[in-house]
Amino acid sequence: MIKFSNNDAMPLLGLGTWRATREETYGAVFEALKAGYRHVDCAFIYGNEDIIGQALGDAFAQKIARREELFVTSKLWNDAHEKANVLPALQATLRSLRLDYLDLYLMHWPVALRRGTRFPSKPDEFLSLQQAPLAETWAAMEECRRQGLCRHIGVSNFTQRKLAALLQTATQKPEMNQVELHPYLQQPELVAFCQKNGIHVTAYAPLGAGMADEAGKSSILKNPVMLEIAQKHRCTAAQVALAWGMKRGTVVIPKSVKPHRIAENLAAQSVALDEADMAGIAALNQNLRITTGALWTMEGSPYTALWEN
Repeated sequence: MIKFSNNDAMPLLGLGTWRATREETYGAVFEALKAGYRHVDCAFIYGNEDIIGQALGDAFAQKIARREELFVTSKLWNDAHEKANVLPALQATLRSLRLDYLDLYLMHWPVALRRGTRFPSKPDEFLSLQQAPLAETWAAMEECRRQGLCRHIGVSNFTQRKLAALLQTATQKPEMNQVELHPYLQQPELVAFCQKNGIHVTAYAPLGAGMADEAGKSSILKNPVMLEIAQKHRCTAAQVALAWGMKRGTVVIPKSVKPHRIAENLAAQSVALDEADMAGIAALNQNLRITTGALWTMEGSPYTALWEN
């Protein structure tokens, strides 16, 4: 667990639902809750929150889990950044999830789109940060928290520079930054900045989603160093990657829809890496991204330097 300033606890390992199809989502969430997961990560743009809501409702009805022991995260989509749209977006997510409140609500990207735009196809579907300032979006999220519709608020895909700017204007600082983190993209400076400023970090794509290294050779889960450490601990390379993320103090949210993988990922909590293991994995960093954000930086877009620190 990690603890927030009010002593709320968030499990270090949760179920990711990004790229889970609607057909797969119900079974994945229900099986995860049966296996012992108590943390589910969602987002409006994933298009499956209503299915997740069905699974949560059935789990509550069958007494597999209680609402108060679950930690549920969701995210504000880019087309609802204007102040008047933030609260209605959260309310829509709550209706889909069949919940009265979220444990954590995140601003999904530091990028604003015109209302009704899911993914832009042309520059005039963007709103600039002058038209929809991040500080105003954040103020609206603070109001959602004051109204009790979310217990904690944070951001996603924010660089150190963008976090520092938001800290200058926020009444309540972000409590979480969810970013891509795995052995090939370790972002040590960003993680250190967040931890220094009391901002927790969640790692999405913690297994690297099978990406090849910069030489186009081995994926994280086939990397010789990862396999050697896995053999040493009698576990899988995926469990090593998750254990590494948790030992860094970051939350990990691997996505799986297969019951045996769901259980295997949860068992990563019992893998105890030592300092030699951590040093070996640290040497694998290659600053390789799965999520480039190229869609947001198309020609004519007001967003041109998404990952600049």
